[in-house]
Amino acid sequence: MQWYFVALVTAAIAISYFDRQTLPVAISAIQRTIPLSDQQFSWLQFAFLIPYAALYAGGGRMLDIVGTRRGFILIMLWWSAACALHGLAMNFGFLLGARCLLGMGEGGAFPAATRVVAEWIPPHQRSTAMGIINAGTAVGSVLAPPLIGIILLTLGWRMVFFAAGAVGFAWVIWWSIVYRGNNEASISTLEARLVARQLSFVDVLSMRKVQVLVFAKFMSDSAWYFYLFWLPKYLYDVRGFDVKHVSYYAWIPYAASGVGSFLGGWFSSALLRRGRSLDFSRKFVLGLSALFMPVVMLVPHVPVGWALVLFSIAFFCQQSWSGLIMTLPADIFPLSAVGSVSGLIGFGGAIGGAIFGVVAGFLLSRGFGYGTLFFVVGTFHLIGFLAILLLGGKVQPLRTPDLLST
Repeated sequence: MQWYFVALVTAAIAISYFDRQTLPVAISAIQRTIPLSDQQFSWLQFAFLIPYAALYAGGGRMLDIVGTRRGFILIMLWWSAACALHGLAMNFGFLLGARCLLGMGEGGAFPAATRVVAEWIPPHQRSTAMGIINAGTAVGSVLAPPLIGIILLTLGWRMVFFAAGAVGFAWVIWWSIVYRGNNEASISTLEARLVARQLSFVDVLSMRKVQVLVFAKFMSDSAWYFYLFWLPKYLYDVRGFDVKHVSYYAWIPYAASGVGSFLGGWFSSALLRRGRSLDFSRKFVLGLSALFMPVVMLVPHVPVGWALVLFSIAFFCQQSWSGLIMTLPADIFPLSAVGSVSGLIGFGGAIGGAIFGVVAGFLLSRGFGYGTLFFVVGTFHLIGFLAILLLGGKVQPLRTPDLLST
């Protein structure tokens, strides 16, 4: 049953990434109806990511209060309706508002996923479970270019958003029927209960472990959201792709991201099963993932085939990294705080993506090339990992003395 719930959440994450990819993949068709500059395109991403960041933190806290089952229903209903709303847009302002509402809804997805892992999965399997769930990002992103391309070529861009929203509503029915909680399984010791009662949102916010993880996610997701939202546009604008080419090839890096997500989680769990400490098992794979991210610096200097290979390496390592970062709240904190901690971590990532997305649009509109941007984002994961390594302390379950030291 526990792995069935993991599969259910993986499907939700796949839907969320499909929904957020609708605009970037369909942008070429949308621009024939609603003209958009590079700067306006960057503001659309900003409009998604700022409320996404706010509701990542707020949604995580909400989940800790109302529970995983009820909270996920509210979250998915909201973002599915918001996605469908894009299909009614007649101008830039309407798109901006719809994008904002979509970000608000999707903000709670990963805190909910982390709570499911904390409720149902034992510690030695958590990174594998989160790796599988995080691979849902790849499933949604892989399906987005070809499926959206088919709908664009046959039914038009508005139907892309209506169809995506309908899939989300169907998932809500599925989740409502089958999911049940298992809270007591994750708060089993007397000390964990004591920590759970004492740990407030302010306590969580003031802990250095949390602050370091928020910063690391801020850095890594500045790069990730740049890749996620700007890759199709880069292929359109610089490599001369059309809708068919994007449909044929843009899914490849996202497929690699799914493999990386699963293998990163599996490898960390394997190290743990072989007797390595939790601290080593998580940090070793995080460091290995960060080490290869600078390959994107070479993208502007190679033929398009090799560029897709480099993107695939980067996407593989990014999602290996991401799955492990979102496993750490379940490793360290009691269930009563997991949603809040993972929400704050995701908040940091979304804020980073929002800020750098606007910076990217500004630089491109001022004559800077993609080469400059790829060089900069190639350093971000290394900076985040160094922060975890030097400032984050050991990865281990939170104990009462840790709380008293905050």
